[in-house]
Amino acid sequence: MADETYLSNQFLVAMPGLEDSNFSHSVTLLCEHSDKGALGLVVNRPTDLRLSDMLDQMGLEHGELPGDPVVYWGGPVQPERGFVVHAGPGDWDSTLKLDDDLYITTSRDVLGAIGRGGGPADYFVALGYAGWGEGQLESEIKSNSWLNTPVDTSVLFRTPVAERWLAATRLLGVDVSHLASVAGHA
Repeated sequence: MADETYLSNQFLVAMPGLEDSNFSHSVTLLCEHSDKGALGLVVNRPTDLRLSDMLDQMGLEHGELPGDPVVYWGGPVQPERGFVVHAGPGDWDSTLKLDDDLYITTSRDVLGAIGRGGGPADYFVALGYAGWGEGQLESEIKSNSWLNTPVDTSVLFRTPVAERWLAATRLLGVDVSHLASVAGHA
């Protein structure tokens, strides 16, 4: 059973005042969070790399990919490491279940299946990840850098990338124009 004090399977929504160029106005899918740290994937930073080009570089055969999706920048840590976020479990070698219908696969076989047209219907690919050490994310949340909200797969798979931050802030039920960029303490 997951510890309720941890934020796995949540969106981390950057507060308007977060000035770090890597994370300003970002939405991060928090994949793992424990007392040892956290790992997440930024879901609204497309790169110039197309999935077909990535598959070519990996030597994976593929047909025409509908829309030839972009590959996302998942974060600054291990940018050579790939992640496929997808709906439905599939039968892949290395898959982490985040929720009833949300999974992350890190094995190459899912990319081969996508290239052959047999992969998940809803997916995106990210390179790299965002990582936080022990207590670091909690400290950043306390300093008013992030808000969290449950994941909404429509933001991941159906919302245009340029609208994901605003869509994620709407999940919080607040008007972002009223959010302060500094934290207050009583």
